[in-house]
Amino acid sequence: MPNEVLEQQLDLDRFLPYRLSVLSNRVSDAIAAHYSERFGLTIAEWRVMAVLGGSSGLSAREVAERTAMDKVQVSRAVASLVDVRRVTKQDDANDGRITRLSLSAKGKAIYDEIVPLALHLEAVLLAALTKDERKTLSELMDKLAGRIGSLSASAT
Repeated sequence: MPNEVLEQQLDLDRFLPYRLSVLSNRVSDAIAAHYSERFGLTIAEWRVMAVLGGSSGLSAREVAERTAMDKVQVSRAVASLVDVRRVTKQDDANDGRITRLSLSAKGKAIYDEIVPLALHLEAVLLAALTKDERKTLSELMDKLAGRIGSLSASAT
């Protein structure tokens, strides 16, 4: 037995990180199909707008933290949204190195149109689950999110 090497197999169809990633991508793509055609938004742009619609005046770094997108994705999305006047930038009153982002009136109007659509699409997706299953799913997602720190800690 000491000379035997146990070969572990990775079954992607059962590997939770892979399954979560694929599911997330498929859901994002399905929802994006609805708002990209109508509003000309990428997934990254919509995520930036969604965060700013709920919390105006964030920095790009704060948007990146809240969306779990990398800084380059956020920077590109913000630049695009500023170019089409959906997001405005303003220097921070206390720290000139920081730029605060907010939805413009045009961005807010689009946000207000997309939110009901996004909530409807979420409801369609969640209709596959019972009320108890939706509650359990939410609790399980919170539990797994709470464990992410232990994955990062074990890598160092």
